[in-house]
Amino acid sequence: MKLGLDVDVQNLEADKMRKGKNKAEEDLGNLKRDYKKLRLSIRTVRLEATLERDLLESQNKKVRLRARVVELERSLHQYRSRNSKIKLKTSLNNIEELKGKIEELETALQNCELRVELLETNNEH
Repeated sequence: MKLGLDVDVQNLEADKMRKGKNKAEEDLGNLKRDYKKLRLSIRTVRLEATLERDLLESQNKKVRLRARVVELERSLHQYRSRNSKIKLKTSLNNIEELKGKIEELETALQNCELRVELLETNNEH
């Protein structure tokens, strides 16, 4: 009788150990999933920070280029008043090039803004 009780007790302990092992494996799986999510969040935050930095740099370039365009337009006015056709053509070409660069930067800025919005949307999900 006592031997049967010992076997039952050992079986109960073995069941308890199996349940504990299963719970530990489940907890480990949950921790691994949480770790992966955390790493993804960290990467996303880094990417957002990079995109925001790039966005600010693009905005700063845009401001500098616009200031340069204003400066060139002033120069253009001076050249017109002096009737210097050669210098006038050079200034016009520079302005057009800068305007093209501004358009490129505005496009890049819009792309960065879209990426930031996309990442923020992804983070919300």
